[in-house]
Amino acid sequence: MSMQERSVQKPEDPKPEAKRLSAAEAAKLVKRTVVVKDGDAERAKVLPIAAKEVLSFRDYGTHVVVVTTDGQKFSSAEAEAA
Repeated sequence: MSMQERSVQKPEDPKPEAKRLSAAEAAKLVKRTVVVKDGDAERAKVLPIAAKEVLSFRDYGTHVVVVTTDGQKFSSAEAEAA
């Protein structure tokens, strides 16, 4: 076999019909839960994540995981479960 015949085959994209996400789209899919003190009471407040905060993200098909520039990790699976 020559080198041309033994060319390395690239694996096919597992989800060719799936749309690739951008960092802004991934940020829209996850939310951050923050505890806010209001006098003596504490309440949970759900805040969006800005696209400029996204360091990295990954779409697993069932959920999206976003890592922010300050090292926090958020998942859209947590938002769906709530």
